[in-house]
Amino acid sequence: MAAFRHISDAVAVITLSNPPVNALSSALLQAVHKALGEANEDSAVKAIVLCGDHGKFSAGADIREFGQPSKKRGPGLLLLCDLLEGSKKPVVAAIEGVALGGGLELALGCHYRIAHVQARVGFPEVNLGILPAASGTQRLPRLIGISPALSMITTGKFVPATEALKLGIVDEVVNENTVDKAIQLAKKVIDQPLGSRQLSTLPVQCPPNAEALLDEALVKVKKQFRGALSPQACIEALRAAVRLPYSEGIKKEKELFDFLYNTDQPRAQQYAFFAERKVAKWTLPSGVSWKTASPQPIRTAAVIGLGTMGRGIVTSLAKAQIPVIALEQDEKQLDIGRKAVMSLLHREILKMEQLGQSAAASQLGSVQFSLDYGELRDVDIVIEAVFENMALKKEIFRRLSAVCKPEAFLCTNTSGLNIDEIASVTDKPQMVIGTHFFLPAHTMKLLEVVHGRHTSSTSIYTAMHLAKTLGKIGVLVGNCPLFAGNRLIWQYMQQAIFLIEEGNKLEEIDQALEDFGIGMGPFRMMDLVGLDVLWKIETELGLMGPTLSIETLACQRGSKRYSPLLDILCKKKWFGRKSGQGWYKYEKSEGRNAMSDPWLHNFLSEYRGIHKLKTRFVSQDEVIDRCLYALINEGFKVLEDGIASGPEDIDVIYNNGYGWPKHKGGPMYYASLVGLPVVLSKLEKYYETNPDIPGLKPSGFLKKLVAKGNPPLQEWQSYLGSQSSKL
Repeated sequence: MAAFRHISDAVAVITLSNPPVNALSSALLQAVHKALGEANEDSAVKAIVLCGDHGKFSAGADIREFGQPSKKRGPGLLLLCDLLEGSKKPVVAAIEGVALGGGLELALGCHYRIAHVQARVGFPEVNLGILPAASGTQRLPRLIGISPALSMITTGKFVPATEALKLGIVDEVVNENTVDKAIQLAKKVIDQPLGSRQLSTLPVQCPPNAEALLDEALVKVKKQFRGALSPQACIEALRAAVRLPYSEGIKKEKELFDFLYNTDQPRAQQYAFFAERKVAKWTLPSGVSWKTASPQPIRTAAVIGLGTMGRGIVTSLAKAQIPVIALEQDEKQLDIGRKAVMSLLHREILKMEQLGQSAAASQLGSVQFSLDYGELRDVDIVIEAVFENMALKKEIFRRLSAVCKPEAFLCTNTSGLNIDEIASVTDKPQMVIGTHFFLPAHTMKLLEVVHGRHTSSTSIYTAMHLAKTLGKIGVLVGNCPLFAGNRLIWQYMQQAIFLIEEGNKLEEIDQALEDFGIGMGPFRMMDLVGLDVLWKIETELGLMGPTLSIETLACQRGSKRYSPLLDILCKKKWFGRKSGQGWYKYEKSEGRNAMSDPWLHNFLSEYRGIHKLKTRFVSQDEVIDRCLYALINEGFKVLEDGIASGPEDIDVIYNNGYGWPKHKGGPMYYASLVGLPVVLSKLEKYYETNPDIPGLKPSGFLKKLVAKGNPPLQEWQSYLGSQSSKL
């Protein structure tokens, strides 16, 4: 696994080799340990270079060994880091590609570090529910100071080589053969004192207010990552570095690692990690031909509609260096859209410049603004991003069918309208596909790719490849009202609205779900998305009730419960944050923070009285159960209908598009963790109490899985049988 060789100038090169990313498996650690010992014992060797094979240093722990308690990353790797640092001969790390997690810990154990200009370093362990467990939390703050170490370790962000040089993580950045430059440096430092290069012997660089800085960081991560333990543990490990000698800090680091390892969170986050990789290995839907199944190049693109979503999509394409034509319906809307897009692009340029990227503006694709559909005749892909109105979308696709070249891909950003109906107005339905972006489109990682009945394999491959090009996670789903993600969230939002009808305060509901770990409670989320957007979707899908006065608004549609509250707010033009009023009030002077609205509370009281709705005390547990189990129940129905290819698809969608806390794995993983019999019994209990809410009626697939003995999540799909799959 590790190669040890001499070169004529008394420098030994030890190469990490475990394709494709030189993950630090137990076997590789043992091989490096052996090679290091041989190099130190060889009198002909005066210095050592540690590098990685295949243009990569190391991406850290071997993910194939996750979940194997006997192979924890701590002890073996820590010993190797200490041996590197304790070497009497200078050791230089030659960092190419990435040095992440344990890979960076190895590099910190070396006396010197050289990085290629395109290399990146970082400690992503926090995203896997753990912390750097081989001295990372103790050596890094001794090298670069407590404040930047705090930022790196608690966020898991990757740091480009140029920034690493500024921080002091690496000693030199090169734009040529990194190993050769490391050998040159190694020869220069032969016989030089190494005391100041041994990080464990150095004091932590910290300001006088270090404790206050850590306290403030702890408050911040508790608020930002509600319930997630790893960010808090990272801070406590850094606190140990400030307070304790290195040897004691290492003990605290291990203690914190062991604590985290024995909770459910690392397994949930590692499941989420693997789920994303499984989703990336998607397969074509049954019945779709594999012939000519390969992605086509996207050299030029167009976006129709420059509302909030369209602006973000334009920015995403430009960031991926794809030239874009941005189209609007009139000069006024075009001018508003142009200013908004240029503002977003300016922010992206500033971000790139802060990361040391020169000529940042030249790294963006060009954006051309137009009112003329004729400008789209030669583009490779068009993404329609107008509001949710089927008639409007069909009119646009008729025009695109007439204007665009035959091989152009026609995408719709609809949140849940029928892809087949949109495609029906074109003469090339095989080129039509759904590309459901999430707000804000230029930063959100998720892209829900929706295939229709006639969508070709080439269109699917191209859309999924586009997601990767844009730096997003593409999840392929089938065509049905609201698709996969929004089908689940609709049930969740409905339960939240029903709960306020039953007497709960919307602030209490938001708080309960945010305390669970959801990024944003349902009412704050609806206000952010825009109540008008939700209203239009309800209208298009026929989910609205009769439009009557407040005194006669029906709360039942046949045998089904229905809430007209969204209709009432939108009729008042209360659309959420963008209008300054929705479920909450928003004042510009308050930074658009959600503020309680006394008028709405009074209105709800009057509304309950008019409709003779019984109010009762609803516990926080019931709020969480009703909202989350209704969402999960719909997830089982999505699987049963064949809209998603597996529970991992749903979890990846929710982890990356809906603010589900990754330390809980995803809604379907959470159901498996709680236990399917528990989920079923809770749903049965709430459905018995609320027989007019179909979303609480347990899914047939959930019942089947419980009857089969609560099998593990990985086996669920095997129990579906031969249902009619949309995938």
